[in-house]
Amino acid sequence: MSRIGKQPIKLPASVSVQIDDRTVTVKGKTTLEHSMPACISASVEDGELIVTRVDDTRQSKAMHGLTRSLLNNMVVGVHEGFKKNLEIRGVGYRAAVSGQKLTVSVGYSNPVEYTVPDGVTVTINDNTKVVVEGADRQQVGQVAATIRGFRPPEPYKGKGIRYVGEYVLQKEGKSVK
Repeated sequence: MSRIGKQPIKLPASVSVQIDDRTVTVKGKTTLEHSMPACISASVEDGELIVTRVDDTRQSKAMHGLTRSLLNNMVVGVHEGFKKNLEIRGVGYRAAVSGQKLTVSVGYSNPVEYTVPDGVTVTINDNTKVVVEGADRQQVGQVAATIRGFRPPEPYKGKGIRYVGEYVLQKEGKSVK
């Protein structure tokens, strides 16, 4: 069996799971849905979500652990949520948010505007600290990666948008002979 797939998912008291045919709906602070592949089945027993596979083919073995991880991320997401922290480094680099519109000034002639998708919230602290939060782990990571992609950290001075705690290898500048 898959080492990850065979582990049951503990359900907190505030989270409910409903399984309809191939669709799993997880409700907590918000609601998330996942469509399972045909070779995987799930059931709720004694406050735990158990993921099993129908057969031992290579495809179903691969999908077993993947589906369990996705369902676990859904349970954690609707109960606690996910968060990514970004920081903006550089003179004059800053960000602002109004409603669902994020505006980032990072050295281009015009500020970059980004519409934040539903289900994700972006907050700005001190004009240079960006916090991306939401229930869907994949969506939170994608929004954070998109924001970082506006100006990735450059290797000479380290200016740009980076994850908090990310180490950027600094290159040595040109040497004068």
